[in-house]
Amino acid sequence: MHNNSYNVKVGCISSKNFIKSLEEVKSFFGFKLVPVEKNFESSINNSCNAVIIETKVENKNLSNKIKVPKIFIQEKHQKRVSKSPFELIFKLPINIIQFNQSVIDLCKKHEFDKNSLIKIGDYVLDKNERILKKGNKILKITEKETHFIDMLNFYQKSLSKDHILKKIWAYSSDTDTHTIETHIYRLRQKIQDSFGDTNFIKNTKDGYSL
Repeated sequence: MHNNSYNVKVGCISSKNFIKSLEEVKSFFGFKLVPVEKNFESSINNSCNAVIIETKVENKNLSNKIKVPKIFIQEKHQKRVSKSPFELIFKLPINIIQFNQSVIDLCKKHEFDKNSLIKIGDYVLDKNERILKKGNKILKITEKETHFIDMLNFYQKSLSKDHILKKIWAYSSDTDTHTIETHIYRLRQKIQDSFGDTNFIKNTKDGYSL
């Protein structure tokens, strides 16, 4: 029996027989199983962390509207191919222990990925991949630059050079602020060269802001 508390909700779109089989072994799951009526797939996006779909009852048009991770259950003869890093495919019969861990790992991976994406106006900062995106354009940035942009966005106000020096770039107190100015100048140039934006990072008498 699985002893962890249920803090992940996983919907299930399946035949009555399959959901009954899952209900019988749900004590082994580290997630809460939530049966879903076939006609309500799209509502899963707001209520579940993932969804289990038995392919023989799947409505593909509605499945495509589901934005949470999907775990497909299919018969041995079926040859579905995963189209996303947030899709799993299990063929019957399934190993319950392995199935449980795979579902939890998938939910954690998706949550991590979701939390790593920060929307900043027309831009998206991917903290995990360390990239700044705008439309189809992508700029690779360093770990320090990623942290710097993230913190400017978090504080929503101008941060002084001294604060940036000590708290974000983590340099010693005797380091000259010109070092930070050089780093930020290079970052602003990279952003200008990639996106043609000279105003993404603003420089005022109070410091730097977005």
